[in-house]
Order: sequence, then structure tokens, then C-alpha cells
Amino acid sequence: MSVWRVKPVSAFEADMKKNDLKRVLTKWGLTSLGIGAIIGGGIFTLTGIAAHDYAGPALALAFVIAGIGCLFASLCYAEFASVLPVEGSAYAYAYGTVGELFAWFIGWNLILEYMMGATTVAVAWSGYFVKLLHLFGIEFPIWLCNDLATATEKCEALGLAAPSFAFNLPAFLITWVVTAVLVKGIKEAAKTNNIIVVVKIAVVLFVIIVGAFYINTDNWSPFIPTEVPALDELGNATGKMNFGFGGVLTAATIVFFAYIGFDAVSTQAGEAINPKKDVPFAIVASLIICTVLYILVSLVLTGMVKYTELDKAAPVASAFSGIGINWAVFIITIAATAGLTSVMLVMMLGQTRIFLGMAKDGLMPAFFKVLHPTFKTPYKSTILVGGLISLVAAFTPIDKVSEMCSMGTLLAFAMVCVAVMILRYKKPELERPYKTPAVYVVGTLGVAFNIFLMTQVRAATWNFFLIWGALGVIVYFIYGKRNSNLEKPEAGPEHTIDG
Repeated sequence: MSVWRVKPVSAFEADMKKNDLKRVLTKWGLTSLGIGAIIGGGIFTLTGIAAHDYAGPALALAFVIAGIGCLFASLCYAEFASVLPVEGSAYAYAYGTVGELFAWFIGWNLILEYMMGATTVAVAWSGYFVKLLHLFGIEFPIWLCNDLATATEKCEALGLAAPSFAFNLPAFLITWVVTAVLVKGIKEAAKTNNIIVVVKIAVVLFVIIVGAFYINTDNWSPFIPTEVPALDELGNATGKMNFGFGGVLTAATIVFFAYIGFDAVSTQAGEAINPKKDVPFAIVASLIICTVLYILVSLVLTGMVKYTELDKAAPVASAFSGIGINWAVFIITIAATAGLTSVMLVMMLGQTRIFLGMAKDGLMPAFFKVLHPTFKTPYKSTILVGGLISLVAAFTPIDKVSEMCSMGTLLAFAMVCVAVMILRYKKPELERPYKTPAVYVVGTLGVAFNIFLMTQVRAATWNFFLIWGALGVIVYFIYGKRNSNLEKPEAGPEHTIDG
């Protein structure tokens, strides 16, 4: 059969009826998961790099641009979530519209978003946790909180002997803590996330409200600094620009990583009480709430101190220490540590649900759809994902992994925008509790925006992405195509989008 065969809507509806996952998530529970995935390392770290090197006070404008681009994709996600409210996210949407090979490729690349994203966050969590211990006078050995390459680099910078062995213990342990919560059940995971989200939003509001009293509007002038050529590590011009509107666009591609996560809401459709209405609501609501908070925080930070004085690694903490409020550093560091925990939780949750959806369709081994008899969670898949993330985080230097995470996400966003237009054209009669407004305009703009951002990443990242994609196609033809449920004789000719 053709690799472009599609899974009919009737088959998705049958999957919904056979769903064994616990439906416990309300629309605000889903929104909380979205906020938990979005607010994390991005707001506490990427804001410093984007403002200091590229946008200056216009960082707020960069968040607006990135937010609008994500909004296009979120509106398309919302329509799909109302039509096909099943776990699988963009993978499932592509399977119901464009075809099996395309869906597989999306699912394969979502591994880059969720698993690599969770790995990146685990290492970032380790860094904040070590900083937190330092604030309380506890020093962690360099070799026990970094991978070997990073530990060697840090020791050389301090004039110390390079270690022969290194292991990022905090990153390893937090991954297993999150894994244990996810195995226990979605209700427990959601409760844990809700607590952390309350803490994060409280601290973000603290930064906005308290920081607003210390804003010096002179720090916003000029709002968009004068454009200058961007240089590489050797001091050579790269062809791109720092500052100016070009710098704002570059900053938008950087802070885009801070928005990754709203699509994780769609992976929880199988555990939502009323998925056709609540998942679309949560997708759009979580994105809008976080966008508003991001814009306000960026305006406050660049107003409190001159953008050139923001620390790239810890911009929020440096803004408060820069005006003499050192006690706030404790609160912000605790919030960042907690915030990264919830991002890990939602990303790992999303990854296992993607695998679950693919395994139900026969494109992944049955191992990934085995549910715990009591907790009703895909515990084997969760433990495997946790094990892989913990080891990669413990031993691998991943300073560039965020770009790989973004590549997988950008492709998924673009393809969802394409797929929603195809489905609207081919199956206009489908019930759509939520409809994307001006779908052909919004969908086209979503595709253009996300493809544009993909062109902004490094050549090395593109090379790895192409290799990863080629490997995925090979795996599909060796395993996925042969074991697909649509390959079975009983699937019959009705398994088409027009059937």
C-alpha cells in the first residue's frame, strides 16, 4: 500500500472509545500543563542573551513577533485537537490528513522536541540547583555536576587539574524523580505541575510588580539600538546583524525556544475529560497567558538596568542584584529550579504519549503502549525515556541541543499548519467544535513563519537534522511500514481520508 495512506477519522474515534487512560484533566488543568511547559528556562536564561546581544530593550518586540508566529500554529493545533482529540499531537494530525510516511516523519522529529528538550532542561536544572546550593553555602564538586567536557573546561578556567571522570548527578537524579511521578499517574503529575506553576507565576508576577517600581525609562532609550554587524567567535562578520530590526528578528528566533511546550497540551487529549472543547481552549489560553507575562517581564528587566548590564546566564537575578535587591536572587533561583522541573515533567509526559499513539497504530513496537495495571500509565515507555534522558544528561555536553529541539518543533508546527488546511479542503463536513479563523491565511502565515525560523539555525544543526531525518525514513521502511495497522488486510480500502 502507498506510504501516503491516511488514517480515517472513524479510526481516531474508535481509538477514543477504546482509550484506557484516566480522563481526569479539566480545561484549567490542561492550561496549567501548557503554562508548566512554556514558562521555564526560557524566561530565566534566554532573555539575557537575546537582550544583551541582539535586541536591547526591543526584546519585548521580539517576544511579540515570536508569540504571533506561535499563535498561528496554536490556532491550527486547536482546530485539530477539536476534530481529533487523541494523544499523538502533530503526528496524529498528519496521519489523518497528509499520510503515513509524513506522520511518521513528524513523530520521529517530535523526539527532538520532547526528549532532547527534556535533556536540555535536565542539565539546566542541574545548573540552577548547584547555584541554589551555593547561595546556602554548599559547594558541589565540579566533576559531579557536569559532563566530562564541561567539567574539564571549567577546571581549566579555574586553574585546576582536569578530572578523569565526570557525572552530572543532579541532572541524573531529577530525571528519575520526574520519571517516578509520571509512572505513578497523570493525576499525580498534574497536581505536582499545578503546585509548581503556582510558584512560577507567583515569582513572575513578583518580578513584574516589584521590578516596575524600579524602572528607569532612560534605559529604554534607544528602544531599538543601532544595528551593527554580528561577529563569530573569531571576530569575523557572519552576514547577520546585531541590534536594529535584524537583531530583533534574530532575538525572536532565540526566544522562540521559550514558547516550546504549548503543543504538549494536545498530547494529553487522551486524559482530558472533555477533549474536543478543553484542549483547544488550553492550547490558546496557555500561549496567550505566557506571551503577556513574557512581554511584561522583558519590559521590566530592560527598564530596571541597562540591557548591556544584564547577565546572559541569569538575567532576572542580575537585574535585581543590579539595583541592590540581593534577597530577591534567592526567590528567583528557587523559582527557576522549580520551573524547570515542571518543564521536564510535561516534556517527558508528551514524549511517552507520542510513542503511545504511534504504537497503537503499529508504527512503533507494542512495548510503548503497555499500560500499568493500576496507574494506567505507559510505564515501560516512561521508564525507558527516563533512562535515556538521565544518561544523556549525565554524560553529554549539550550546549547546542536547544537548536535541535527547536528544529523538530518548527517542522511540526509548519506541518500542522499545512495539514489543517488540507483537512478543511478535503473534509469540510467534519464536526469542528473549534474552527481556525481565516484558516488559509493563518495556516499560510504559520508555515511561512516557522520555515523562516528554520533557515536561521546553524549549518551544523541542519546537517544533523538531515541525518536524523534520513535515519527516521530508514526505520520507517524497515519496521513502521511493515507493521502498520493499515498494512493489515483487515484494514481494507476504507482507511483513506475520503473513505
